[in-house]
Amino acid sequence: MVRVGIIGASGYTGAELLRLCAQHSEIEVVCATGDSQAGTLASMLYPSLAAAYPYLVFEEYSPERFIGLDAVFLGIPHEAALEIAPQLFGKVGCLIDLSAAYRLKDASLYPQWYGFTHTQPELLSQAVYGLPELYRSQLAGARLIATPGCYVTAASLALTPLVRAGIISEEGVIVDAASGVSGAGRALKHSSLFSTVDEDFTAYGLLDHRHTPEIEQVTGAQVLFTPHLAPMNRGILATCYARPASKEVTTASLLASLATFYKDEQFVVVRPTSPSTKATLGSNSVHLTARFDERTGYVMVIAALDNIAKGASGGAVQSMNVALGLQENLGLSNVGVYP
Repeated sequence: MVRVGIIGASGYTGAELLRLCAQHSEIEVVCATGDSQAGTLASMLYPSLAAAYPYLVFEEYSPERFIGLDAVFLGIPHEAALEIAPQLFGKVGCLIDLSAAYRLKDASLYPQWYGFTHTQPELLSQAVYGLPELYRSQLAGARLIATPGCYVTAASLALTPLVRAGIISEEGVIVDAASGVSGAGRALKHSSLFSTVDEDFTAYGLLDHRHTPEIEQVTGAQVLFTPHLAPMNRGILATCYARPASKEVTTASLLASLATFYKDEQFVVVRPTSPSTKATLGSNSVHLTARFDERTGYVMVIAALDNIAKGASGGAVQSMNVALGLQENLGLSNVGVYP
C-alpha cells in the first residue's frame, strides 16, 4: 500500500483528496492535518466522509508525522507551502503541492502576481508541473509536483494542442471562464456567502488575475484572462478565443486536431456538442469542443471540468499515480455524477 499524508485536509481540496483516496485501491491515508480543525473528527466537518473515515481526526501539523511516507499532499496556502515543502522534500517519496508556490518557473513573477518573494529558486527548478496530459514523461519519478490552477487546467488543455500545432496564433488569445464558489475555498468570506453569490454572476480579477502568467507559461500564448464567479458549487466553463494562424482552419479540422492530440487520454473528451459543467461533476474528466467562425475569423475552444476534481485534487491524485508508477486512473472516475 502507498502510505499517504494530507496537510490541509480540512479545506475543500483536502476533503476531495480524502474522498478520492478512499476509492483508491492502493492508498492508505496515514495522517491528515487541519490546524484550524485540530482534534475534530473529519466526519463531523464532512459527514460525506463518515463511512470511509469514521475515526479520522484532524491533527496539527508536525513534520515528524509525514517523514518517510510515500506521498504527501499540500492543500494549504502558497506561503505556508513554501515553509513546509523544504521540511519534507527528499524525506517523502513524492510531495504534491496544490498551491501556486511552485507553479511559475520564473521566480521573479511571484511578487507581481502573488504578492510575495519566492525564496527557493533551487526547489522551484525541481518542481514538475502536474498536468499529465501535457507533462506525463516529466512526472514519472517526480519528487515535487506543482498541481495546476483550476482555471489553468481548463484553458491549457483547450489551447495548448492548437498552439503547439501552429493552428492558432500565440498573440491576443482571450480566455473567458466561470467557476463555482468552491474555488474560493472554505474560509468565510463575504464574496462567497450564499446571499452574495445566489442569483448573481460577476467578473473579478480584471486584467491581473494570478492565473494569467501560469496559463501563458503552459500554452506559450499571450493571454487576456477574465474569470467569473457563477452561482454553483463546483465546475469551470472556459471559453477561449484565438485568431487562426492559417487560412485552412475549419470547425472539422479543429475538432480533428483536438481528438488526435487526446486520442489516448482517458480523462479528455472531445465532442462536437457544447460542454457543460454538470457533465463533469465529481469526475476527473475534461470535456472539449471547438468552432471556427468564418464571419469573424475567430477560433473558439470551450472546456468544462470540475474545479475541485480535475482542477485540483483529482489532477493531484492523477499526477501522484504517474509519479509513483501506479495505474494512472486509480481512485479517479471519467464519468460525471448526473443528475
